[in-house]
Amino acid sequence: MMKVVHAACPHDCPDACGVLITVENDRATRIQGDPAHPVTRGFLCAKVAKYLDRVYSPDRVLYPMRRVRPKGSLANGKTDLRSIRTGLSPVPTPSVPMHGAGDFVRISWDEALDEIGSRFRKIASDFGSEAILPYSYGGTLGALNGASMDRRFFHRLGASQLARNICSAAGEAGLKSVIGIKLGTDPEQFTHSRYIIAWAANIHGNNVHLWPFIAEARRKGAKLVVIDPYRTRTAACADWYLPINPGTDAALALGMMHVIFNDGLHDADYLARYTLGSDQLREKVQEYSPERVEKWTGIAASDIVKLAREYATTHPAVIRLNYGVQRSEGGGMATRAITMLPCVIGSWKEVGGGLQLSTSGAFGLNKDALERTDLIEKALGRPARTVNMVELGTALNTLGDPPVKALFVYNSNPAAVCPNHNLVIQGLRRPDLFTVVHEQFFTDTVDYADIVLPATTYFEHKDLQGAYGHYYLQMSDAAIEPLGECRSNVEVFRALAGRMGFEEDCFHESVDQMIDAALHSENPRLRGIDRGRLEREGHVRLNFEEQFPDRSSQFSDFLPFAKGNFGTKSGKAELYSAGLKAQGLDPVVAFSPPVESRHSPQAREFPLELLARKADNFLNTTFCNVPVVQEMEEAGLLKKSAADARARSIVDGDVVRVFNRRGDILLRARVDGAVQAGVVSAVLHWAKLSPGRRNINLLTSEKLTDLGNSATFYSVLVEVELVKPSL
Repeated sequence: MMKVVHAACPHDCPDACGVLITVENDRATRIQGDPAHPVTRGFLCAKVAKYLDRVYSPDRVLYPMRRVRPKGSLANGKTDLRSIRTGLSPVPTPSVPMHGAGDFVRISWDEALDEIGSRFRKIASDFGSEAILPYSYGGTLGALNGASMDRRFFHRLGASQLARNICSAAGEAGLKSVIGIKLGTDPEQFTHSRYIIAWAANIHGNNVHLWPFIAEARRKGAKLVVIDPYRTRTAACADWYLPINPGTDAALALGMMHVIFNDGLHDADYLARYTLGSDQLREKVQEYSPERVEKWTGIAASDIVKLAREYATTHPAVIRLNYGVQRSEGGGMATRAITMLPCVIGSWKEVGGGLQLSTSGAFGLNKDALERTDLIEKALGRPARTVNMVELGTALNTLGDPPVKALFVYNSNPAAVCPNHNLVIQGLRRPDLFTVVHEQFFTDTVDYADIVLPATTYFEHKDLQGAYGHYYLQMSDAAIEPLGECRSNVEVFRALAGRMGFEEDCFHESVDQMIDAALHSENPRLRGIDRGRLEREGHVRLNFEEQFPDRSSQFSDFLPFAKGNFGTKSGKAELYSAGLKAQGLDPVVAFSPPVESRHSPQAREFPLELLARKADNFLNTTFCNVPVVQEMEEAGLLKKSAADARARSIVDGDVVRVFNRRGDILLRARVDGAVQAGVVSAVLHWAKLSPGRRNINLLTSEKLTDLGNSATFYSVLVEVELVKPSL
């Protein structure tokens, strides 16, 4: 028996690829891109193309388990230099389950659910239900397995709520402070663009399905400009690459607007009709001359002038902005400043103009029906406290009211991805912290779990899939039965609700009923889209034509802001924001260097700015442990400039110690021109698959961004010293 099943990749990537899975005799035998999908066009990224290796990996967690030995046998903390003088510590063989032998014993689902239910009831009785904290983010972006039954369960339980701010909150806040909604230029329009700025957007690495549209535009004469502190794959392909100092993007955008206004290159009519605060913005940018901006950004004043003039006079011009800019201390304001640029030159009016950061605001699924926040009132009679996921280390180590006594982790790997890694590990080691982890593999976080529950992959469950890089809603069907005793997030939290005695009807809804509820929305863009149609067609484009009847019905003509219609209260792009003023922030936009930057006093002790990057071939820490994917990524490297290497008597291949007051890590120097002087870069990896069994987040802090309370992974100062010369 053979069949081909339509699915959609749910991993944290803007592309949300349409996928076809061939199944023979109940086993998936082939994965390929869906050639009918208008954006993802039948090809997959290198890591997802190898997804069968992930699904059928011998390292999959397949059964519930209980811990029988102490938590976290892997080494953490400061480097013992005496133990590494001979070189880097060996990395475990990937094909061996990476947990201590005998750490866990297999138990039944009934035993696991009974123990979790019993411990939760005891903790809620002794400390209050808010002593229980869920922790999840981005492991799947499926509407159901990302945020549905889990939210219902923790709302009804009265657990602490989690502010899921670690990745995109600052950028979203900056974007919405100007245009009010997460909408942007249709990727299919990029073929019409004539000037494309990839701003902190490594399109080749993490948005690869946009590249063919850009390639087509370049064949027609478009120019591609890349602005990034790291020479990415995309930068290597650019017509013009502008390396920028980390955390200075707002200054560059302000410097560009200084030139555009002063040269009379702005669109005065568009500004007058469809924006608020253009006069205040014009006054503000006078503070940011190209000469002044050069000192912050490292970009020559003449290049700032050239960039501004080319951008404002080449039509249509578009910016592909990604979330790298908002991972610095001023990330919200940086995103806000860049978002102003297409408003100033009026490029929203043109097919192939505008800006894209995220398209996710278009989907408008009925989240209230999926998540049921009303259940909190039933549990507590008041709002629950909220814990910022960025500050997990502090939450686990500081006695609150109540203290966190139970942690339930799913769709995330906090022992690797959280900032201030040492503090997080210290908290996870607590013997009095009851930790449950629902996972597919033996991740870093599993090393600190009391109970481990086996999780399905998207091959093994049905879901509804939106996107944040295009405008197609998809149905992702289950291709195979769950392996072993794996269960989806939906089924795990449904079962736990039963153990806790929750009797509300919402805990008994089927997957199809939940999909129907999600699609039952007041969002006009979902009109005419139901489960039956999605099941028949696989992907369906959102309905924009009814909202913009003056436009052609051609998809590539969708121009949401050509005549204003912004998602703000005023309906205009807010270049002056009363909301920001009420928060005590600059109501227009402002730039100041990050506290941890080469312009700060700390730079005397730690003079190098660290980019704690995501690897091109992993996805955060997903895929890190799959051998066929590991072969595509050379991990354990510190990229640095030749000037910084010479100053420290370091050459390519040397073992170096990278350190600041939060910790240190051993890496191997790579001097290859990827970064400019004053900047170093290393990629995120599982701690136990890294040299010395630690990862780059030892060096990052819990400091929050200016807007959105997000993480500041790119505002980090370090120093580097030679440990062992290369052979």
